[in-house]
Amino acid sequence: MAAQSTSLPNGVVLRWRGPLSDAEMTDLVASYGGTAVPEWWDTIRPHSFGWVTARAADDVLVGFVNIVTDGGDHAFLIDTKTRGAFQRRGIATGVVAFAAEHARAAGCEWLHVDFDDELRAFYLEACAFEPTAAGLIHLRPSQAPA
Repeated sequence: MAAQSTSLPNGVVLRWRGPLSDAEMTDLVASYGGTAVPEWWDTIRPHSFGWVTARAADDVLVGFVNIVTDGGDHAFLIDTKTRGAFQRRGIATGVVAFAAEHARAAGCEWLHVDFDDELRAFYLEACAFEPTAAGLIHLRPSQAPA
């Protein structure tokens, strides 16, 4: 069984399925210039297999990653996020590794991730994902205003 929490060398505490409010998630996304959508976390949380929170010493949410599964051998890593002022400190690498540990402990054989090209070095080098061929269908293409 995987530990429920661990600390990174920089003092950031990682928690499996750690408490997390929608307001904290909205603040985290806004901190790095993302498009924060209120009620996003409350909407997707029921569909999640598990998530990792990363909190600084003052309990501020500084990182997050979510995992969903097919209920069998496959887990999918989504929504990796790090607070803007805390990026490039190993937090995202830590939350991904901790999430992988929990997927492995749950019996998953494969952990999948997709990413934009600018994140290739992060996922393939820092997180040790292997490159694979994959396919994607955009189900909600952008529509020009009428």
